[in-house]
Amino acid sequence: MALTLHGTVSDNTVALDRKTATPIIINGDMVIAQRGNLTGISSGDNYVTDNFFTTVSSLGTFSISQDTDVPTGQGFRKSLKLDCTTAGSVDGASDYIAFQKRIESQDLQLLKKGTSSAEYVTIAFWVKSTVTGTATLEIEDENSRTISQTYTISSANTWEKKVLSFVGDTSGALGNDNAKGITLLWWLGAGTTFTSGTLNTSWNAQNNANRVSSSNINIASSTDNNFYVTGVQLEVGQFDSNSIPAFQFEDVSTSLARCQRYFQKSFPQGTDPQNYGSYVAGQSDAGIGAVMSSTEYKVVINFKCEMRSAPTMAFYKAQNTPTDGEWTYWDGGDNLDPTSMGSNPQSHRVTVVMGFSGGGKNTGRAGLTQGNYTAEAEL
Repeated sequence: MALTLHGTVSDNTVALDRKTATPIIINGDMVIAQRGNLTGISSGDNYVTDNFFTTVSSLGTFSISQDTDVPTGQGFRKSLKLDCTTAGSVDGASDYIAFQKRIESQDLQLLKKGTSSAEYVTIAFWVKSTVTGTATLEIEDENSRTISQTYTISSANTWEKKVLSFVGDTSGALGNDNAKGITLLWWLGAGTTFTSGTLNTSWNAQNNANRVSSSNINIASSTDNNFYVTGVQLEVGQFDSNSIPAFQFEDVSTSLARCQRYFQKSFPQGTDPQNYGSYVAGQSDAGIGAVMSSTEYKVVINFKCEMRSAPTMAFYKAQNTPTDGEWTYWDGGDNLDPTSMGSNPQSHRVTVVMGFSGGGKNTGRAGLTQGNYTAEAEL
């Protein structure tokens, strides 16, 4: 006999008690934004609030920011805001803009995807938009299988809660690993490459023409347009607006730690990654290293937590060196301007090696490393 705590689930399944279970969606209330706000965005994948990103392809220019405009009385403090700064019509067939979220396969095993017992998945979120009308939410899995639904933005500049349930998929099992399991795509404008067919409202192999409603909104249509989102949650089971569990808030430290599995930085929270032109007390020291030879210095930095995979590193100078991205060290005197910098990142730490031409370094001496980094292991 099934024990159903919320909504509808299949036999032999215990639904999650959202008062105690960890939310599947990380940072759904948009409280963590380690990278800072962005302006002039007209292409690429762009992260502002952690674990979510906005992809723009030849459809307008946007500022993307963490914002304090939130639904009244719901407990939220932050939202993600997209502000159109240069309008764009859908002239090219492949033009699009989409707000996206990816989730690891191993965090989605409760969906039982690819089995005869596959569960419904319900996505809920709050949205506020200048543009009203039909919009599309799509789920894409690691096997390039997709399903889409539309929702209606009824009133301009008004927070509205949307709840969409998607039938379980009996095909396309998800790997139980740290790879991308599914992607959620909020389509906010799209060309005929994505809209010319019939909307795919059941699970099928991806067909671009069937991914987006032909009547989908275009938030790039005017520089007066804004789009806000917060309160994103994923629930296993079939729910509607009356039965969906309340959003489960996590404390900020827990949300930050979960986000740091995918992206972390040595800078303090609230400080955007940047190159410093001079030493900044409390922000420029990276750790203790050692002079390995007359031309080489090495330091090992332990990450704040185990990352999803070996990350891609970016380095920032923290001292008065001539080149951005260069680290330095102090061992009784400043050792500035290395001729080379290399790193060997692993999921739990990174080894940084600085090379200096000309020799003369004090082999065996300890040094205070000066520099900052970001480490990215996004899906």
